[in-house]
Amino acid sequence: MGKLNPSLRFCNLSRTEPDIKSLQLNLRHIGCDLAKATDIVAAAEAVTAWVNADPVGGAVLLINNSGFGAYGRFPEPDLSHQLELVDVNVRAVLDLTGRLLPLLKARGGAVVTVASTAAFQPTAYLAAYGASKSFVQHWSLALNEELRGTGVRTLVVCPGPTSTQFFRRAGLQQGSVPDAFGMTADEVVLLALRALAKGRAQVVTGWKNRLSTALVSKLPKPFAAWLAAKVLARFRLKQVRR
Repeated sequence: MGKLNPSLRFCNLSRTEPDIKSLQLNLRHIGCDLAKATDIVAAAEAVTAWVNADPVGGAVLLINNSGFGAYGRFPEPDLSHQLELVDVNVRAVLDLTGRLLPLLKARGGAVVTVASTAAFQPTAYLAAYGASKSFVQHWSLALNEELRGTGVRTLVVCPGPTSTQFFRRAGLQQGSVPDAFGMTADEVVLLALRALAKGRAQVVTGWKNRLSTALVSKLPKPFAAWLAAKVLARFRLKQVRR
């Protein structure tokens, strides 16, 4: 496992404070609902002031990690859920990055954005989610080229099924995907940090995910959509009872 520099400072933006109990972790929580534009404006200002108050200086790492899904036939479970998904998965990523980019350019650093293996093909029953991850994947890769020579770069991380609360928020039971196809959050984080250290622009975590995305990327989009629909339709029996 990797080790973190004890002098690092962390700032978390989310609606609820993370359940992290560590005396060694210098963590500040800023309450922010990423589905609300006004919250993002206030949070970006608070982060900028907090970073600039550090007399030591140093590079800044922005991690766009928040996101959720919605399993079912569009617009299930309801249209407001789907629109909030786009707000959090797409708009908030662009909004927060755009507001903090001047800070990163002034101090140097990187923008890490979490996409998904779902970014590589149309995903029926997860249509808006897959499309949102395809958007941030392409956006991150393009932004990396625009930022050449600025001292800032980007990395897009494309994990497969990961042990988080994603499945329940999407409307599925935890464990809907067999453990053999999943990874832990710690494993994904370590692979992402290693890719960042190597200066890569994209990383697909795990050899099984790399193999599947390489294969599906070579398929015609209509066929890839049909194939994904066949696979994802099997999850319908594993929906959480509401």
